[in-house]
Amino acid sequence: MARESRQSKSERMVAAIAQLREDYPEAKCSLDYRDAHQLLVATILSAQCTDKRVNMVTPGLFKKYRSAVEFAYCNVNELSEDIRSTGYHNQKARSIKGASLIIIDEFGGQVPQTMDQLLTLPGVGRKTANCLLGTAFGVPAVVVDTHMIRITNLLGFTNQRDPIKIESEIMKITPESDWVILTHLVIEHGRHVCIARRPQCKNCSLSDLCPSSVV
Repeated sequence: MARESRQSKSERMVAAIAQLREDYPEAKCSLDYRDAHQLLVATILSAQCTDKRVNMVTPGLFKKYRSAVEFAYCNVNELSEDIRSTGYHNQKARSIKGASLIIIDEFGGQVPQTMDQLLTLPGVGRKTANCLLGTAFGVPAVVVDTHMIRITNLLGFTNQRDPIKIESEIMKITPESDWVILTHLVIEHGRHVCIARRPQCKNCSLSDLCPSSVV
């Protein structure tokens, strides 16, 4: 049965993060990259695509296009074919080329490090920008993906569905030092235990903290 906790949301969040750190000590960004621009490309490719598939495509892609400059001045149709298996390949190719051109022309060849500047890049929304800020630049940021939306709702940390509202609420109840790792931990938990179509509440280490638990 679902249970209500006497702990505050902040207390439950701290406890949940501590448990998830124990469960997933190796949790990190699941996209493979060597620098901020490669992470930008990989994150654009990950839209409506699994990270596993993206990681199959990027080794050859980054061998062929070795810098932001090469992506910026590539043949967009050829790039589209190179990333076809990730889905929405024409749109993603335009976004990657367009973002790379802006990075070269307006930011001196360096991926910008502020939310406002990142949002000027084609194919970059708030989720991608937060991913870059937190993972590539070490700036405290909360990435809200489908796992975060579903699991933070189940855990009773929010009752919102809008990613921006969830981001704001989670930031208020989570220590800033844990903002970046939280998303990685939740993604791991969503993949292994709190699976969307078949949540394994009986095997969940967070069942005592979760008002949605059916244990």
